[in-house]
Amino acid sequence: MKVISTNLPEVLLLEPKVFGDERGFFYESFNAINFAELTGLDVQFVQDNHSKSTKNVLRGMHYQIQQAQGKLVRVTSGEVFDVAVDLRKSSPRFGLWTGTTLSADNHRQMWIPPGFAHGFVVTSNAAEFLYKTTDYWAPEYERCLQWNDPAVGIQWPILDKPIMSAKDQQGKLLTDAEIFA
Repeated sequence: MKVISTNLPEVLLLEPKVFGDERGFFYESFNAINFAELTGLDVQFVQDNHSKSTKNVLRGMHYQIQQAQGKLVRVTSGEVFDVAVDLRKSSPRFGLWTGTTLSADNHRQMWIPPGFAHGFVVTSNAAEFLYKTTDYWAPEYERCLQWNDPAVGIQWPILDKPIMSAKDQQGKLLTDAEIFA
């Protein structure tokens, strides 16, 4: 596995070694020992989640203000533009974002640490999205940052208005959001 830095040093892209031939491909999507050695992170994943969405569905920008979750995310079918925003007030990168394309073809994964909002938009006809979390879902602590907050300035690669849940449409601006210390 290869670890690739982003403009937010705590957010990492992981690129596995993919072994392919005429039958298809194989790769190890997660190995706790390798993950720890290559990233320097000692994390324990406690929950796996799987979603399927159609083109222009935007899920996010989610975070939990308590029981904050680290997430290791990947796409097994289709393609998404995946985004993380630093919500740690003490960080010199507070309010900055990073984004990348994750797809079934590039096999990349992104590590989003606790203290960051996370979201994605589907750029293919449909996509299946899997993610491991370091803490359990706690709906009472779930918060949502506004996906198009001009203060954050995420450059989403979509032309049409995204399809969003009612909850995600109610996301807070960064100036009004509960954030991390």
